[in-house]
Amino acid sequence: MPNIELIQADITELCVDAIVNAANPTLLGGGGVDGAIHRAAGPELLAFCRTLGGCETGDAKISPGFMLKAKWVIHTVGPIYSNSERDPILLSKCVFKCMTLALQQECASVAFPAISTGVYGYPKNEAAKILLLSAIKALEQERCSLKVMFCLYSKGDFEIFSRVLNQIENLK
Repeated sequence: MPNIELIQADITELCVDAIVNAANPTLLGGGGVDGAIHRAAGPELLAFCRTLGGCETGDAKISPGFMLKAKWVIHTVGPIYSNSERDPILLSKCVFKCMTLALQQECASVAFPAISTGVYGYPKNEAAKILLLSAIKALEQERCSLKVMFCLYSKGDFEIFSRVLNQIENLK
């Protein structure tokens, strides 16, 4: 895929225009990637997020990156996995909303974590397929040169996303 890259790294260390935070509805920090981003960005991020009024599942809101290398943090709330037909729709909406916000801020690059696959329990194979296909579709619809990275923290997650991306590429 021309504008999609997979990397195994700590998303808080990336030099990209925007990173995506797999947030909870309060946007006030939590565990996993959400907590790591809040710790790395500093207390200003929490203070700013208090002004955003939370976020609905499937939606996204943007904040400055503060002490991060990334200029922006795009906070999105993925679905808590329930095996309902709404789960994939909401997860896909997260990607589209994040990419829309990145483009509105004229970002050249955005990095996503594996949204909803941690404590929200989304099966990783299924989430990888939805996240990757949604990013590809959004890039095609926007006809833009936004560089989309999926930053996977663990080797296992990186391998899952790599396998799914190869399957998608082989279908094209």
